[in-house]
Amino acid sequence: MTSFKDSTLGEFALELASDAPTPGGGSASGVALSQAGALAVMVADLTIGRERYSDGHNAANEAKIVGLQAMLHGHDLADRDASGYDAVVAAFKLSKDTDDEKAIRREAIASASLAAAGPPMEIAELSLSLLETLPELARVGNQNAITDVGVSSLLASAACRGGLFNAQINVVGDDSEEAQMMKTRIEKIRSACSKHSRVVMGLVNKAIEG
Repeated sequence: MTSFKDSTLGEFALELASDAPTPGGGSASGVALSQAGALAVMVADLTIGRERYSDGHNAANEAKIVGLQAMLHGHDLADRDASGYDAVVAAFKLSKDTDDEKAIRREAIASASLAAAGPPMEIAELSLSLLETLPELARVGNQNAITDVGVSSLLASAACRGGLFNAQINVVGDDSEEAQMMKTRIEKIRSACSKHSRVVMGLVNKAIEG
């Protein structure tokens, strides 16, 4: 499989629109995370490069560090999400003619599904890490680019929630301790994502409306 980072935007959109099992929402979330990170890096550089925004240099540096991680790893996580789901699809295709085969298939599906929840969880975790830096960047960063902080926040929020959806669907019927811990973490991330996103939107709307 060609890495999504080597695809053009048009090529990725066509793959996403196809009836193939992958890419899907998890991979789209990874790509959104990469774009959110890129916007955060842009605003950070526009802040660090302006002396008049010296009070925002620390916040910009923090946002840039996480933004670079998101920008560079988002596409890799999109690839891993697709590979993870491909493994789930392969498990469902296993033979189920005998009781032994059915048991092996059930175990393979459960194992592949839990593993497939990993990459979207990482997307959500990294999205939240980025979101946590954006309120301060909106407050003290380059105000000429505050709407770009807003768009970064929207993309990061979408990536976070999308990652959580795709992680949750993979563990919804799993009662293992690892799955239960993941479900608890999902709810905590979802709540934190909403909190930080609302703060950024409030700051951006206030700046626009004057």
